[in-house]
Amino acid sequence: MAIVEVKTEITGNVWKIERVVGDEVGEDEPILILESMKMEIPVSAPESGEIVEILVEEGQTVTEGTVVARIKA
Repeated sequence: MAIVEVKTEITGNVWKIERVVGDEVGEDEPILILESMKMEIPVSAPESGEIVEILVEEGQTVTEGTVVARIKA
């Protein structure tokens, strides 16, 4: 088992966190939603696994490349 970091691809605000620690996610399933320039952009799991850490809070501003979660794949 490996720990996989979930990173943002854009700068924006964390609009909504859709999953919690302990949830199982499939590859490409959204973990949270960013808001940028009035658009909602999902941040999805790069691999299937269990969410072991959420590193951001709703309302927080993140930049491109920010690690927002970790998954045990």
